[in-house]
Amino acid sequence: MSNTTEVLASDRVVAPSPKGRMKDVAATPVPEAPNGKVTLKELRANDRVRTYLEAANRQMATIGYSEHGVRHAALVAAISRNILMGLGEDSHQAELAAIAGYLHDIGNCVHRIYHPQIGASMAFYILEQMHMDANDVATVIGAIGNHEEPEGVPINDVTAAVIIADKSDVHFTRVQNPDPSTYDIHDRVNHAVQKSHILIDSAAMVITLDLVIDTGQASVMEYFEIFVERMIMCRKAAKVLKCNFRLIINGVEL
Repeated sequence: MSNTTEVLASDRVVAPSPKGRMKDVAATPVPEAPNGKVTLKELRANDRVRTYLEAANRQMATIGYSEHGVRHAALVAAISRNILMGLGEDSHQAELAAIAGYLHDIGNCVHRIYHPQIGASMAFYILEQMHMDANDVATVIGAIGNHEEPEGVPINDVTAAVIIADKSDVHFTRVQNPDPSTYDIHDRVNHAVQKSHILIDSAAMVITLDLVIDTGQASVMEYFEIFVERMIMCRKAAKVLKCNFRLIINGVEL
C-alpha cells in the first residue's frame, strides 16, 4: 500500500465573489462529467496511474528535483479546473483540464528530458484503455505535451490552465532534499516560498500569482533567475484565456 499522501491546498485558487470580495474556490465540489466521459475521480482511483506518478517522483528525487508526484499532480489538477471554472468555462472543459493537470508529469517515470511528449504518449494509452472520447483524448494529450517551457505552447484554454497551475506550484513543501546545507538555488527558492496563491478576477479578466517569500532564504532576484521563463509562459497562457497575468511578491506587483 502506498504511503503517499495527496495534498490539496484549499487556499491556492481564489476567485471574486459576486460582491467583489475574493473567495476560496479550491474546495469547489467536483462537477460531474457528462455520462460516458472519463473523470478525474476515476483517474485518481486508478492504481496504475498512481504507481507511475510515484515512480516519476522517485526518479525526480534521485536526480535532485523538487516533488513531482501525487501531491503536485493533485494540486495542479485542482488549480487547472478551478481556473477555468473561475473564468466561467463549462464543466467539461474544466474536467479535461483537471485530467491533463493530474497526468502532466507522468512521463517523468521514464526520463526528465522529453517528459511532456513521453507523458502525452502514456496518457494516450491510459485514456484509450478507459474508452475516453477521442476528441477529449486529443485535448488532454495536447495539454500534457505543451505544458513545459521552452517548447510548450498554450494551444487552447485547457493547455493554458494547466500551464498556469503547474508554474504556480512553487512552495516549501516541494523540497525533497533533507539536507539544507546542500540546497541548490532551486531548493532555496522553493523553500523560501511560504505561500502561493492564484487569484482570479473574472470581471477584470486578470489572473494573479501572489507569493510570499522569505527573503532570508532566497531573494526575489533569485526567484526571477530560475523562474522568469515560466512567468513569461504564464503571461502567454493568460493571454489565451483572454486575461492579463500579474505577479505579486511580498505585496509588491512586479
